[in-house]
Amino acid sequence: MAISGIIMVLFLIAHAIGNLHVFQGADSFNEYSEWLRTLGEPALPKRTVLTLIEIVLTVSVVAHIWAAVSLWKQAKRARPVAYVSKKRVQQSYASRTTRWGGVIIGLFIIWHLLDMTFGVVNPADGSDPTPYDKLIASQQNVAITVFYIVSLLLLGLHLRHGLWSAVQTLGQTNQRRERTVNVTATVVATLITVLFLITPVAIVTRLVG
Repeated sequence: MAISGIIMVLFLIAHAIGNLHVFQGADSFNEYSEWLRTLGEPALPKRTVLTLIEIVLTVSVVAHIWAAVSLWKQAKRARPVAYVSKKRVQQSYASRTTRWGGVIIGLFIIWHLLDMTFGVVNPADGSDPTPYDKLIASQQNVAITVFYIVSLLLLGLHLRHGLWSAVQTLGQTNQRRERTVNVTATVVATLITVLFLITPVAIVTRLVG
């Protein structure tokens, strides 16, 4: 779970930074999208590198879900009888909602692919819309934007808990480092969330588009 999570975090950082091209205008954003598809040319056929990235991400997502289900089953077997009362003093809100948050994030990923990659939901105007057209059309839909923002906030909570847990899993924390790990996880999760939120907020407020 830790390794697959780290792979996805690295992708999220790159994706969030790439989204910022929208502030440079339609041409810059579309050129960036085309660069992703032609990365590796002419040594490799078009979309080879992007396809490999997609395969790695898909495997990481499946592995992450499998690990989460496996850990949940182990916990159930270890404690088949529920606690009479649950103590939540040591739990953060993120850790208590991480499973449901993960489900919602998974649904969001599916929607996002259908919207931005396959263009089968909320299609942009025109017979051959550009990636910039799709983005603007999607984020100008209030319902989609609200779902997008809620999903991103849940992603932030999920990331904060996941980063902290990953460091623990990999054996890189102890009592002396715990505060530093907590602060680092919070800062990284907040930064990624804010970077993703900037785009829909800018489109909704007409700063972009």
